[in-house]
Amino acid sequence: MALTFLRGIQLNPSMLYPSSYFARKHGVLYCCMRSAQTQTATQEKEQTKLKVSTQSQPKAVDKFLKDFEAVIGIETHVQLSTLTKAFCSCPYNYGSPPNTSVCPVCMGLPGALPVLNSKVIECAVRVGLALNCKLSLNSKFDRKQYFYPDLPKGYQISQFDIPIASGGYLDVDLPLEYGGGHRKFGITRVHMEEDAGKLLHTDGVDLFGSLIQVDLNRAGVPLLEIVSEPDMRTGIEAAEYAAELQRLVRYLGVGNGNMQEGSLRCDVNISVRPIGQLEFGTKVEIKNLNSFSSMSRAIDYEISRQVELHNQGQIDQIVQETRLWEEGAQKTVTMRKKEGLADYRYFPEPDLPGVTLTEEYVNSIRESLPELPEDKRRRYEKMGLSMQDVLFLANDINIADFFDTTTAGGADIKLAANWIMGDIAAYMKNEKVTINEIKLTPQELGELIASIKDETISGKIGKEILFELIAKGGTVKGLIKEKDLVQIVDTAEIEKMVDKVIADSPKQLEQYRGGKTKLQGYFAGQVMKESKGKANPKLLNKILLEKLNAKN
Repeated sequence: MALTFLRGIQLNPSMLYPSSYFARKHGVLYCCMRSAQTQTATQEKEQTKLKVSTQSQPKAVDKFLKDFEAVIGIETHVQLSTLTKAFCSCPYNYGSPPNTSVCPVCMGLPGALPVLNSKVIECAVRVGLALNCKLSLNSKFDRKQYFYPDLPKGYQISQFDIPIASGGYLDVDLPLEYGGGHRKFGITRVHMEEDAGKLLHTDGVDLFGSLIQVDLNRAGVPLLEIVSEPDMRTGIEAAEYAAELQRLVRYLGVGNGNMQEGSLRCDVNISVRPIGQLEFGTKVEIKNLNSFSSMSRAIDYEISRQVELHNQGQIDQIVQETRLWEEGAQKTVTMRKKEGLADYRYFPEPDLPGVTLTEEYVNSIRESLPELPEDKRRRYEKMGLSMQDVLFLANDINIADFFDTTTAGGADIKLAANWIMGDIAAYMKNEKVTINEIKLTPQELGELIASIKDETISGKIGKEILFELIAKGGTVKGLIKEKDLVQIVDTAEIEKMVDKVIADSPKQLEQYRGGKTKLQGYFAGQVMKESKGKANPKLLNKILLEKLNAKN
């Protein structure tokens, strides 16, 4: 592979500069990759144009699964947020110009030797512990051999027979709209490895009819591969499992989990079998899943495809292969036949020493783990919140921290949840900002809730103050004083305003007393307008009803 790269540089001297792509024009590379990758490139272009429905298909799949059971497992690659790559000192920044973060090590040049980034081990241990795995105190790296244009060494440094963690599980709470419930999915293994580069396809045409370019910025970026047990049975379960993994890595701070950047990538293995059969059917792997909703739809489609082949007596048409999900066509298509373990020719990596962990090191990391999503959900449940509240608040660690800080100051738990899930969430959605980007602090939200509860201000005034605080910042007490927003609780003052509104509305008064009692809302609104929103609503309605229902 190194020779092939050097040949490419000799053919095109401009590639010696870091801002250039590494062009791959050799016919053999083109033949290997055209069928697999041009579809991906085309799909990426189509995704920006198409507005795809996210409606799930559980009912359609239920019809197919009447006599069959789906068996689903997921291999998830988590890109770690380390300052440098796994085996060299090159940084990795998503979106950097092609081939600007490369060196002889990650380019796979002859004589370059890898040096392990110790932060990768720390991240692996954190994830292993969070997934309730058994850690291997002594593990090693292996070479996984395969040919691919963006794999410069011709092999990937990975872990094979002794992964750093194995035999764990992940707890998942399913959304209420899908029936709710709790699931526990097994984790087979967690192992460390390096990423490959990235293939880029251009519209340019060369002697062989296509131009494939290689960006090696991503080559050598540290990954954790998390392999699940085949415990999932539906697309919804698989999507929720993947979403929980994303949540977990963000809580742990080991990665950003952004699927759109490729920081979290899932390969799904699916097979179907007649109900009651113990042995698994032939599994098919699906790649190119860049969202949880597309994962669910792709799985549902593949289940339906395989069951249909069973029903038509064409089981031999289900072969072990890798398929792509075409978002535009909403179907899976063949990419390539799946390699087996023998094809990879694993052997121990001779350029790296084994990884040895001590109990003291593991315990220090265990003690540093944050409260994990599952623990946070159970704590919120004990606080009396509904499952809908629990799932929303615990979904994002920053929102959960905001809520926790608010309630830690003594704010009413349910009111804090309501404000965050209601007006604050709506503002963030409309303005496309995160909770860390708004000007409102948890302390001021707590102060706002307290001011409404002790009737210093009304709920309506509270909303006005909330949006002012979100957009511009400040303090609740400061805004109340500056805008003279203290609630009117003086009975005589409110009574004067009620008398004035009734006197100014003789027609409405006659209609009210004639049976149109819904006009009470009209009168209340007018009094609120007269008081500039400061009249205490309970006191206002009490006085208003007495006046409206008084005998002439």
